[in-house]
Amino acid sequence: MANQTINGKAFEYALLIEFYERLDKITSVSITKNEPYKTAKGFFDSFDETEQDTFRITASASINFLLDIEPRLSYGISDKDILVLELVSDKAGQSGDVRDVLMIRSLQKWEIGISAKNNHRAVKHSRLSNKINFGEKWLGVSCSENYFNEVNPIFDMLADLRAKDKSTKWTSIENMHQVVYLPILDAFRKELLRLDKANPNIVAENLVQYLIGHQDFYKVIKGKRKVEIQAYNLHGTLNLPFEKVKPKAKIPKLKLPTRLIEIVYQENSTTTLLVSLNEGWQISFRIHNASSRVEPSLKFDINLVSAPHTLFTNHIFVNG
Repeated sequence: MANQTINGKAFEYALLIEFYERLDKITSVSITKNEPYKTAKGFFDSFDETEQDTFRITASASINFLLDIEPRLSYGISDKDILVLELVSDKAGQSGDVRDVLMIRSLQKWEIGISAKNNHRAVKHSRLSNKINFGEKWLGVSCSENYFNEVNPIFDMLADLRAKDKSTKWTSIENMHQVVYLPILDAFRKELLRLDKANPNIVAENLVQYLIGHQDFYKVIKGKRKVEIQAYNLHGTLNLPFEKVKPKAKIPKLKLPTRLIEIVYQENSTTTLLVSLNEGWQISFRIHNASSRVEPSLKFDINLVSAPHTLFTNHIFVNG
């Protein structure tokens, strides 16, 4: 399994354990010891004590802040109001939920979630192929026949290469960027613009929701000696008071975009498109091959380049 995944899961476990240890002293709290929990614990336990401490110290720093802005973490209605801490299966991400760690109070009909990232900012990794209708899958509106007519010859060529010899490497394709990446990106760009024109107000909003999910959440990004917390408060479910206890900082609501402004290539790049939307959203799509051997599909690394100025962000420096 990739180091990125192992580190990410270990960090999720550290967050869960730090939440539990902090909150157990002040409220009724329990951990759901499901499969994702066992997996994450296994990865966390595989690190030596020094590395475990680093995960925990970073997690602890973010939790200090989250407790200040989410009073419902600390306050229950009664002893029966149990705060349940839970790690989420990766499958949830495929259905539009990017949260990794959930904190749930059923009695209050309340929950918040965290997307935990370890030195890693990519929002999504999505595939393109001749079988994937990205319009339908991401945006709820189908791609045109023209799009598939443009991309199919390239994916068919890749399928033929693989059928002849499964060990064929991407590096064996001459002018690969011109022959593969650029035509696919051009077709993707054209189709995204067409979809937006044909479905005003829908595509821009759905694209952002596809990337960041349909639930409000905090993104906690573990860096080197620092942690960054971002609050994706699209629906106003974050930062709620508990009775008379108010959060110590205000998290503004984020506005979703309503239109696509432009799609351009990143300067001096044959692999990356920049998609600009209104309300201050900008997304980059970097195309790449997922493995060293040729296969009839490509992957996007999709990153949020900029978000509205109302995106609440806090940087915390960590000792240790």
